[in-house]
Amino acid sequence: MNKIFTSKTKRIILIIATVVIFGVILFPPVVLFVTSIKTDIDALSFPPKWIFDPTIKNYVAILKTSPLVGYALNSLIVAFLNTVLCLIVGSMAAYSLARFRFKGADNIAFWILSIRMMPPVAAIIPIYILMKNIGLLDTPWCLVITYLTFNLPFVVWMMKGFFEEIPREIEESALIDGCSDFGIFLRIALPLVAPGLVATAILVFIFSWNEFLFALILTGTKAVTLPVGIIGYMKETGINWGYMTAGGILALIPVIVFMILVQKHLVKGLTLGALKG
Repeated sequence: MNKIFTSKTKRIILIIATVVIFGVILFPPVVLFVTSIKTDIDALSFPPKWIFDPTIKNYVAILKTSPLVGYALNSLIVAFLNTVLCLIVGSMAAYSLARFRFKGADNIAFWILSIRMMPPVAAIIPIYILMKNIGLLDTPWCLVITYLTFNLPFVVWMMKGFFEEIPREIEESALIDGCSDFGIFLRIALPLVAPGLVATAILVFIFSWNEFLFALILTGTKAVTLPVGIIGYMKETGINWGYMTAGGILALIPVIVFMILVQKHLVKGLTLGALKG
């Protein structure tokens, strides 16, 4: 009886904890959506109204009167290019660190990781001056290169762990058969860590899509991304909460759809190598 009671108690506690955690996680996006379908009067009412007549005029207005679609296209271009470049360069660097032993390899790996530790605000002014001098300021390539600097260490360390889980015997057999090191990487290693590659690509894409600080400082009018475009509804006359929350929901939709479509690959990739026979 005590074991049954203890088991039921643990299950109830686990259910309550799960509900509380999901409630905390879902509360901000729920409030964001509810505010986006309110009128200006309802959005600014205090205490907040939870019973009101919903409207989609905020969504219609921002799609008709603001270049939100252009901002989303800029974000998509920057996130896609950054993800592709990070995977190409980062996977090769990660494979080198995982498979080839040379003097200073551990120091190089830590140095790569230390770049990720650096506060972005500490590098924003030098990066701004550099991009201005080479004529890339306010262009998508400016953001792609900048994001590459901070996302590449993440890719290297993620992929390094995945490559280290591949049995060396497989690659040694390929070497005996006459395959080159690059051929092993391209034909054997990459297919074996494909789920991890997909998981890493998803996370890098989300990082690039949501990035705000560099996009705010390094863009002006031509390469404005969606997060920066949304704060355009903050004006000296006040904040248009209806437009801002509607823009926030539209910015969430592509990421949510993307995550739903590749959820299986993400779980498989993040658990790659977690269980060993």
